[in-house]
Amino acid sequence: MSTPVLVTGASGFVGSAVARALVARGDDVRVLLRESSSRRNIEGIDCRVVIGDMRNAKDVTKAMEGVRHVFHVAADYRLWAKDPTEIVRNNLEGARAVMEAARATGVERIVYTSSVAALKPVAGRAVDETSRHDEKTVIGAYKKSKLVAERLVERLAGEGLPVVIVSPSTPIGPRDVKPTPTGRIIVEAANGRMPAFVDTGLNLVHVDDVAAGHLLALDKGRIGENYILGGEDVRLRDMLALVAPLVGRKPPRVRLPRAPLYPLAFGAEAFARLSGKEPFLTVDALKMSKYFMYFSSAKAKTELGFQARPFVRGIEDAIRWFRQAGYIR
Repeated sequence: MSTPVLVTGASGFVGSAVARALVARGDDVRVLLRESSSRRNIEGIDCRVVIGDMRNAKDVTKAMEGVRHVFHVAADYRLWAKDPTEIVRNNLEGARAVMEAARATGVERIVYTSSVAALKPVAGRAVDETSRHDEKTVIGAYKKSKLVAERLVERLAGEGLPVVIVSPSTPIGPRDVKPTPTGRIIVEAANGRMPAFVDTGLNLVHVDDVAAGHLLALDKGRIGENYILGGEDVRLRDMLALVAPLVGRKPPRVRLPRAPLYPLAFGAEAFARLSGKEPFLTVDALKMSKYFMYFSSAKAKTELGFQARPFVRGIEDAIRWFRQAGYIR
């Protein structure tokens, strides 16, 4: 008999991958979507759509009726907004509504999708789940939102809520519809619009491996524990060097200092306030780029059996999907 499962955020990048993985293993999947959400990422998969808002306790409670397991993947994933407090409010209120509804309806197990954004990078090494930010050290509204929401979930786990936390690093791969900030880098580079780079690094992981990690956390994770779901630590220049030949371009070779870019970032944000479109270059992104976002998934590997394919497979799959979807000219 299939297990009834609810997934929030299935219209998005990671959420759709989680929903697809659950359907593939035979679970009875329902997804919570807003009326305005695109259904592009769930086309062709056998799931039931429930209309509602993750921040609305009544909507979420109704969606959870008869459900055994919940994956709360939905998040406001923006690195910039006209009103930054909106990002914090959305992600905190969403986490609270979903967790309280799960407790009220007696859900057996919840997997909450946090982010390595809530972890504090340390120069010269990959950090694990113990390297924790606080509200004074975290940079930007998105990271703050994931931090405060994660702390709420941890507190509820301490009170007996059966929730496991997972922290994806930087997912890449197919179905990045929006696209995500990293997906935008791939698209811009593939279209020849990134002639230079800043010296930074990030941890890249295939989105389908992140989805598999969610299922492992459901089956094997310890209540209240946090598991990084990451892949390989990669310098931005090396990532761009991989993208270029896949689209027949030469990789950028000019390394830019950050200081001269700040006026451009301020200008881009000023224009964004008028246009309403999220800028590609932001002040917070420049501040974050000073740190190499390197992370260790050793705990997830040991306790969950998590594995990640080489990150180059994620780059290849992302470019293939972006090209087919018309993002790359």
